[in-house]
Amino acid sequence: MKRYQLQAKSIIETLPFITDFYGKTIVIKYGGNAMIDEKLKRAFALNVILLKYIGLNPVIVHGGGPQIGSMLKALNIESQFREGYRVTDDATMDVVEMVLVGKVNKEIVNLINLNGGSAVGLSGKDGMLIKAEPKELSVEKKNAPPEIIDLGKVGEVSSINTALIRSLETDGFIPVIAPVGVDDEGNTYNINADSVAGAIASALGAKRLYLLTDVPGLLDADGELITHLSHKEAFDCIDSGVITGGMIPKIKCCIEAVPDVEKAAIIDGRVENCILLELFTKSGIGTEVIEEKQPSPDRL
Repeated sequence: MKRYQLQAKSIIETLPFITDFYGKTIVIKYGGNAMIDEKLKRAFALNVILLKYIGLNPVIVHGGGPQIGSMLKALNIESQFREGYRVTDDATMDVVEMVLVGKVNKEIVNLINLNGGSAVGLSGKDGMLIKAEPKELSVEKKNAPPEIIDLGKVGEVSSINTALIRSLETDGFIPVIAPVGVDDEGNTYNINADSVAGAIASALGAKRLYLLTDVPGLLDADGELITHLSHKEAFDCIDSGVITGGMIPKIKCCIEAVPDVEKAAIIDGRVENCILLELFTKSGIGTEVIEEKQPSPDRL
């Protein structure tokens, strides 16, 4: 009996959070080990389904870099990376679209639907959901003009058609979105999934933006988790070198989103039920970025 009483108490403790988040949109970038480990995949699906059933509106944006890499290798198409971006020619773009839209996206949709949810898979081409433009990348060089790097069909978001997402939310569906965009001439672009998630969260005015990663969050110089950052503090951490490598674009994604999103957070997708733990506990489990520092780190 005591075990069930503790379970009931835990459920009751989530009530203030459910009340606050009811009817709100939560954008989740799904990637990393959470997309590979079978136990974590099912836990992710159940977390998302539960959110929908209790009145939240989860929107999923997924990556698929390892799957793309494996398919390119199988087809003997060499990949070249510049400044962390995969140079995407026409042949590579065909593979990217095939893997992200035709394989990974449908696997996630199927996983959610088989576990009792109602998911719909989309790419940026559906209803002109993600309008894109070529990504401009230049690298500063000492005593020389900046180098302009041609990334091919790598793009960045220019606009989001929120009407399609809102329509699916209203009809009880969970949108699952592949980060492939299109321009006015019909050209297809491969876009970073974190950037797409941030752009969608901003366009929807989402309550939360969550980026699932394979690390606990942002760590300080002593290896301790930084749980709470203001917009300014996040910039300061980049300038001081506390934030380095692949964490920089994720933090920048959060910084760009928080003027329109109440809070953005980087959370550890290797932790089972990480979304519920971040949403429905006071301390949360990751690093959250907000526009201004709050007097209390409570997640509400």
